[in-house]
Amino acid sequence: MTQNEAREVSNREVKSSAFTAYFSEPKNAAQLYSALAGVETAPEDIVIRTLEGVLFLARKNDLAFTVKNKALVIAEHQSTVSENMPLRSVIYYGRTVEKLLDFRALYHQKRIPLPTPEFYMFYNGGTAQPLEKVLKLSEAYVEKTEHPMLECVVKMININLPAGHEILDECRPLYEYAWFIQRVREYQERKLGRDESIREAILDCQREGIFAEFVREHGTEAVNMLFTQFNMDDALDVRYEEGVEDGYERGVAAGRAEGIAAGRAEGKTEGIAEGDSRRLIRLVCAKLRRGDTPDKIAEDLLEDPKQIERICSAAEACAFDENAVYESLQAEEKQAAAK
Repeated sequence: MTQNEAREVSNREVKSSAFTAYFSEPKNAAQLYSALAGVETAPEDIVIRTLEGVLFLARKNDLAFTVKNKALVIAEHQSTVSENMPLRSVIYYGRTVEKLLDFRALYHQKRIPLPTPEFYMFYNGGTAQPLEKVLKLSEAYVEKTEHPMLECVVKMININLPAGHEILDECRPLYEYAWFIQRVREYQERKLGRDESIREAILDCQREGIFAEFVREHGTEAVNMLFTQFNMDDALDVRYEEGVEDGYERGVAAGRAEGIAAGRAEGKTEGIAEGDSRRLIRLVCAKLRRGDTPDKIAEDLLEDPKQIERICSAAEACAFDENAVYESLQAEEKQAAAK
């Protein structure tokens, strides 16, 4: 693959992340659920329920499937641990159930049987995390109650190869996916560029017979997914580091240890917030160019319609220059705050 081809692959938008496409194959989803639930599951037991047109963090990395119509598994793969996973899962669950049911059935007196929901997040980022972690929706509530009327529990599982979670021994597809990610990181640690590291890891997969079937079956599309996935992970990491550094500098200027700590936290928060805003602007602009209406964009992205309307207006005024749109919205917010 030439450098020009690699650049083209890196910049191309794709529909799904490699993780989603890989585990959307019933045979892989069946092995994954067998490992999660400890029950034997066959590919024919699996029905993929992943929603179309739902994007979180600018790439489609969500996965949903039912098992014998008894369990509804909703999962995401992330390189960062988001405390908003339970909220995202609740929203996703509601939209999935809408697709499963006849809307008119909601008005029947007889109880509607629902598949039991299970929520997971598979983490393979570079920051140290425990083997498992439980995230609860109630932790976000402003007012805490002993028995919240609405709860959602998401189980985070660390699938980094060095972490050695037992699920990697029980689910071969998950192990192979983790093996590939780890091999890319090892090449990056040898100071190879990101694209070259991915290419070398793919060659290793072919030599070792690991993750190779997926790459072979999906061909160029699989390579596109992998390049795009790492592009997004890098973007998140860079934005995080920029935020931390900016906050650190402000803290040092204050000359106090507590100022440094506060600056780091502030920089991290502001950096992540800016990254999220810019990604949202990029998505909205792309959808506007395709002719989508603000209402449809808000529905697809699960965002506040008023916020999407603001971005759409700014995008049209700024001729879809994403940097100009961001600066315009920032200026508008500062003006509003000053009043």
